[in-house]
Amino acid sequence: MDWYLYPAVIAAGFLAGFINTLAGSGSLVTLPLLIFAGLPANVANGTNRVAILLQNVVAVRSFHRRKVLDLRRGLTLAAPAVIGAVLGAQIAVNLDEQTMRHTIGVLMAVMFVGVLVRPKRWLEGRPGMLARRPGAVQLLTFFAIGVYGGFIQAGVGVFLLAGLVLGAGFELVRGNAVKVLIVLCFTVFALIVFALNGQVIWQVGLVLALGNMSGAWVAARMAVERGAVFVRWLLIAVLVVSAAVLLGVGEWVWRMIWQ
Repeated sequence: MDWYLYPAVIAAGFLAGFINTLAGSGSLVTLPLLIFAGLPANVANGTNRVAILLQNVVAVRSFHRRKVLDLRRGLTLAAPAVIGAVLGAQIAVNLDEQTMRHTIGVLMAVMFVGVLVRPKRWLEGRPGMLARRPGAVQLLTFFAIGVYGGFIQAGVGVFLLAGLVLGAGFELVRGNAVKVLIVLCFTVFALIVFALNGQVIWQVGLVLALGNMSGAWVAARMAVERGAVFVRWLLIAVLVVSAAVLLGVGEWVWRMIWQ
């Protein structure tokens, strides 16, 4: 990768780390940039995991220091996600990217409606659910999200947040804290799979990580200080932009203008 692209990689990493920590889909910023910089898509997917891993080390530490991380429940929900992520990373080479992008775009559009029309559920959580042990449905849900996270990182944070808020009873700030812990756990194993298959460029990944870690540190602090309302509105913005990108809305508008 040419030297003059490194500042752009760090800047993109900062934005991705910020978005990933507060919502998700930050990899929709970094993956296209890595591919533009000359990395094959599968190598970009693997290299991006280096930054994701270190980003979440910073985010987990920040949330833990601010006493909003439910470590025990987070590790319980991380276990099925780790198993799923190993499976997803193993079969990532068979990913039909176009179909997956459109499917995720539709799911994010549906989720956008849910976040918009049911704000109380996302802001207050359901404390009664947190008092119970995770059931089979919850564990299967996080296994499935782990499989997707092993496939491709982009968007997994949004799905984890939905599972943690709607399925496990967290409100957004504490849900974000558990989310970054789960991503940290399964990224360790997914990164190993990609590295063993020669799909990680460590130098580029570590440069990207400088930006991701900085963005994660700023985001974790803002999440605690500004609360769930701020996080909800950022999540809404991320869902709108992500759905538009994944469904190709921008390309469609561009063709309409210039045809």
